Amino acid sequence: MAEEQKKRRFGKWTRRAFIGAGSVAGGGLVLGVGGVMFAPNRLKYLPEGAAGEGHLTTWIKITPDNQTTVLIPHCEMGQGALTGLGMLLAEELDADWSLVRIEQAPSEDVYANGYVVRAFLEESGFAVPGWLERALDFGAFKMADFVGLQVTGGSTSTRGTGAFGMRLAGASAKAMLLEAGAEQFGVPIEELTARDSNVIHEASGRRVTFGELANLAGTMGVPRRPALKTRDQYRLVGTSRNRADIPSKVVGQAQYGIDVVLPDMLYAAIMRAPVPGGQLTSVDPAPAMAMAGVHEVVVLPDAVAVVAEGYWIAQQGLNALAPQFTDAGVGGVDTAAIRGMHAAALDTEAMDAAPEGARTIEAEYTVPYLHHATMEPMCATVRLTDGLCEVWAGTQDPLSSRGVAANAAGLDRDAVIIHNQQLGGGFGRRLPGTYDYIEQAVQVAKPFSPRPVKLIWSREEDMRHGYYRPFVMSRFRGALDDQDRLVSWASRFTGSRFGDMGAARPKYGIEETDVRAVAPPEHLRTGAWRSVAASQHGFFVESFMDELAHAAGRDPVEFRSELLAEEPRHRAVLERAAQMADWGTAPPEGRARGVAIVESFGSIVAQVAEVGLDANGAIRVYRVDAAVDCGFAVNPQQAMAQIQGGVVFGLSAALYHQITVREGAVEQRNFPDYEMVRLANAPHVNVEFVESGGPIGGLGEPGVPPVAPAVANALFVLTGQRLRSLPLTLA
Repeated sequence: MAEEQKKRRFGKWTRRAFIGAGSVAGGGLVLGVGGVMFAPNRLKYLPEGAAGEGHLTTWIKITPDNQTTVLIPHCEMGQGALTGLGMLLAEELDADWSLVRIEQAPSEDVYANGYVVRAFLEESGFAVPGWLERALDFGAFKMADFVGLQVTGGSTSTRGTGAFGMRLAGASAKAMLLEAGAEQFGVPIEELTARDSNVIHEASGRRVTFGELANLAGTMGVPRRPALKTRDQYRLVGTSRNRADIPSKVVGQAQYGIDVVLPDMLYAAIMRAPVPGGQLTSVDPAPAMAMAGVHEVVVLPDAVAVVAEGYWIAQQGLNALAPQFTDAGVGGVDTAAIRGMHAAALDTEAMDAAPEGARTIEAEYTVPYLHHATMEPMCATVRLTDGLCEVWAGTQDPLSSRGVAANAAGLDRDAVIIHNQQLGGGFGRRLPGTYDYIEQAVQVAKPFSPRPVKLIWSREEDMRHGYYRPFVMSRFRGALDDQDRLVSWASRFTGSRFGDMGAARPKYGIEETDVRAVAPPEHLRTGAWRSVAASQHGFFVESFMDELAHAAGRDPVEFRSELLAEEPRHRAVLERAAQMADWGTAPPEGRARGVAIVESFGSIVAQVAEVGLDANGAIRVYRVDAAVDCGFAVNPQQAMAQIQGGVVFGLSAALYHQITVREGAVEQRNFPDYEMVRLANAPHVNVEFVESGGPIGGLGEPGVPPVAPAVANALFVLTGQRLRSLPLTLA
């Protein structure tokens, strides 16, 4: 049965074990990562018959027309991952960028991205010994394969899969092409060079294209340790290139999950219990069933859905219903109660006594629940036919979502195909553990097999049922000696999630540091939000550091710089941001500057915010100067865009965003309740990169954390008010 499912799933495709490389029927080279790091442990899918029948699930395909196709095992959600990873491979391959095509890889086990482990090891400063690399990468891949991870998140695409997998695949392919060229020319391989998709013998002036060599190269052995370029040898990486995903978006051809249309498709709208944990107790389907175009009212344990010929009809049918839900015994919870629960949790973990004779400064900070607020609401299209389940959706991990769909359908994972689409925003909402919309879509589609059903959450449903950034409270105490030097730092915060401790511990050289977490009760579902723990702890740490600087009567930049004496990369970034902002000079009248520096996801970002008040007394951020050390920028144009986008994203949260609770349920319903920074009040964002020679860092998230504390610190200078809760609100 399992073998039959595979045949139905792959059509004319069959699975064959394969060591690294081979030839495409009709000519050409196909190279998978299996031959680079894991040979012979990875598998490939090869077509039965002639080339071109179907899709090759490999990382590189070079065809006789000298075209190189690179398949990227990550999703595109506007961050430019496909382009950056393609550039890293093309650089090592020495391919002509104009002859390179970028495609998103299918959702298959061979693309489980164990290189994420390498990214986090680099971030932690752990240098992997050469003798351990293969074993570590193999183990990481097997773990990712077993768990089913093809994840895009944690700013790991470029610094993980790109820095390791893509570079290695490109370098291996080049080595094989050079070996093929040596055989064809009858010369030592040392006399050959690769450049612009050609193998060149300078002594004789002969050259041959990659495409002409590809078939022969496919017969060569895959090098175990291909030589990688050094930074000074890069010709493509480090230059600005247009993103591969932009043209289709400009002309309206890009397809997102919400755009999927299949023959004979039905549409579904859904309403879940408004209070977390609530269950459906009753619903009268008659009002909806009386509407033309409505097919069925589907009842789930905690939700009700209406399936109809069109989405508008389905939503109108849903609006006509009056479902009754339980409140799971938490209908009396509100935001004030949640704050009280967090304060009570912190009361259980007192801070140790401060150093004798020291002057102490204490403060308490809070951040609210936050929604991801993706432009594309949660949606998925499902078709169930003859023991096969197909899902069209945008996810940050198609392999993990495959497992969710399989469980909901009662099928093996091999009987599920995920057609991953471009994402209309993710920010952590479409990560593993958040695929409730896919589970619902499968459940709703079951009764209508073989007709496909597209489930679309309304904006209101999306806003009320997120996996929110957690509500967090943090208490601090700093101690200054008789010379106003910071000698002690203590903090207690509510949370024990991934990354919390690392983000909460200051990078500054402080003699005594005591940081502890307290696990609070959670009312709403929580998950990763762009920059994860660095979001809240960046605000906490950098705001309190500013309080200490002012208490010591010191300039905030100088105060930080002295404490970063043992952190030269941080210090360089801080000082560069200060230079960019003309720190130390008087800002325009009615404005003030604030500074913050946060390391996250392998990158260090310092920002200076220039802040004032508009004619109505509202906070206005006019300018943000950001200095960034991400090792080096693969695609500077896109790297700059990521930081600029992170600043605006973080500023929206700093000034406007909060999820509040009343009677157990989320109060916010739509964007009017969840304001964004608009073009008219967006700041001018200046970005400069500080190359340190460090490993490649992430960029999708590190631009977010410094914004809120930099603005809060500027507001203190401007108004004298120390704002310790987000969103920032003046008295």
